Amino acid sequence: MSVYGMNHFTVLTDDVERTVDFYGTYLGLVSGQRPDLGFPGAWMYADGVAVLHVIGGRKREDLKPGVIDHMAFSARGLRAKIAQLDAAGVHYACRKQAGSGIWQIFFFDPNGARVELDFDPAEPPPEPAKPANAAALPS
Repeated sequence: MSVYGMNHFTVLTDDVERTVDFYGTYLGLVSGQRPDLGFPGAWMYADGVAVLHVIGGRKREDLKPGVIDHMAFSARGLRAKIAQLDAAGVHYACRKQAGSGIWQIFFFDPNGARVELDFDPAEPPPEPAKPANAAALPS
């Protein structure tokens, strides 16, 4: 037996609706069919494939990170994603990976899970950050 692919990630939450909204808004995942497992939750799909299982019914204080550091997704539209995160005030880090040149954006979901989005090195680089109010800056 050998592993041939990744099936899904699971995120624990105290707020299923907020978590589903987050992954729909920022990753474009779509909530879809999920069997009745006897507890609240949702399946989130990418291109028709279930990639994220959201499990609800947890207490906020029980949402603690484990030994897995983050989940990574392949993505397209680096500049548009940065503009979306900026507009929503979502804190993130963007960097170009040494060696491969892959653009990476890291940010956290509402439950504290770290999310990584990986973009093709050929995508245009992020535009330089612009001050919120350039006229208010001293010259």
